[in-house]
Amino acid sequence: MADSSFDIVSKVERQEVDNALNQAGKEISQRYDFKNVGASISWSGEKILMEANSEERVKAILDVFQSKLIKRGISLKALDAGEPQLSGKEYKIFASIEEGISQENAKKVAKIIRDEGPKGVKAQVQGDELRVSSKSRDDLQAVQALLKGQDFDFALQFVNYR
Repeated sequence: MADSSFDIVSKVERQEVDNALNQAGKEISQRYDFKNVGASISWSGEKILMEANSEERVKAILDVFQSKLIKRGISLKALDAGEPQLSGKEYKIFASIEEGISQENAKKVAKIIRDEGPKGVKAQVQGDELRVSSKSRDDLQAVQALLKGQDFDFALQFVNYR
């Protein structure tokens, strides 16, 4: 019997992030506490730029954006937001969306699978993803349950289950 397998990835659907950003922008333009303060959120190249005239308001924009991401099913672990910076009279926060599992993080996950997972389960690092294979589908489901119970500082998704 052939091995069953699945891939562990850390990907974010760009369209969903874009939708969350547009929803946050709409809410910011309509909310009373953001009137006449120059509050905005937009793409700036590959980063997301949030601007306002005070540190508290720019943090509130980040909070609105985070709530929109959660509603769209995007893990906040994928969002890497910097600290508010004063630029002229404006406060700015730059945020980026982290994708892919680094080699170091992939090795951590593989070690957890080897140490705590069922015997006979193999984990291989393939670029920015991890392939987990085993003869038993039950073992693969046990590995998924094990990894869902762990607290990583990056988002994980399970794809290509065959």
